[in-house]
Amino acid sequence: MHPVQVIAVTGGKGGVGKTNVSVNLSMALADLGRRVMLMDADLGLANVDVLLGLTPKRTLADVIAGECDLRDVLLQGPGGIRIVPAASGTQSMVSLTPMQHAGLIQAFSDISENLDVLVIDTAAGIGDAVVSFVRAAQEILVVVCDEPTSITDAYALIKLLNRDHGISRFRVLANMAHSPQEGRNLFAKLTKVTDRFLDVALQYVGAVPYDECVRKAVQKQRAVYEAFPRSKCALAFKAIAQKVDTWPLPANPRGHLEFFVERLVQQPTADSAV
Repeated sequence: MHPVQVIAVTGGKGGVGKTNVSVNLSMALADLGRRVMLMDADLGLANVDVLLGLTPKRTLADVIAGECDLRDVLLQGPGGIRIVPAASGTQSMVSLTPMQHAGLIQAFSDISENLDVLVIDTAAGIGDAVVSFVRAAQEILVVVCDEPTSITDAYALIKLLNRDHGISRFRVLANMAHSPQEGRNLFAKLTKVTDRFLDVALQYVGAVPYDECVRKAVQKQRAVYEAFPRSKCALAFKAIAQKVDTWPLPANPRGHLEFFVERLVQQPTADSAV
């Protein structure tokens, strides 16, 4: 079986730029020669397709319903990335039937040989669907920005995942930072709280600078990495992707894509907090 790196991009608070990070990091990884798939995991308010001006005819919901194969819903995105559009308004992944479990695992298993990295753009908040995707991933990338509520919500998410699901390692990315030092300061604020109250290890990935080119790219419904490849933001994503590319790949079967889906559709344990 082919190992696939699964990276969940999350953060708790809405508006910190998770989707922009997911899209542009995916493109930067593809630029390094990686075969990348981006899953829009916002089951209520899909936005990857909107950000890129794409119109999906089918979504993951159709795959779960057995109406088509996963290959049938994939959209070709910019830079060679493939996109799984969100199954908006569908039931939670944790409420699937055993037959749907098996079908979803098979669907991802069928494409794993043509895939190196799966990036998951989670929804805002710390609801069941977000937690399901994040706890199933191999790598958790927490996006924060310079707002008190961003730090508070990121801490709440980390605390929940640590306390209820035993996750102890998180990677942190500062977004919309006005300077490299601001990014490091944000990381320091978060680690000050986690070091005091939680038994977790946070690793700093870097900072994406505040850049007007992002707003212009969004208005064009294009990724900033493609629309403004020499912008500060695009160059930062290139550097971050080079760092992400050095993260170790899973060396055992538990790191393969079908096992990610198995973890995704597992029922939460009885002692999990609501």
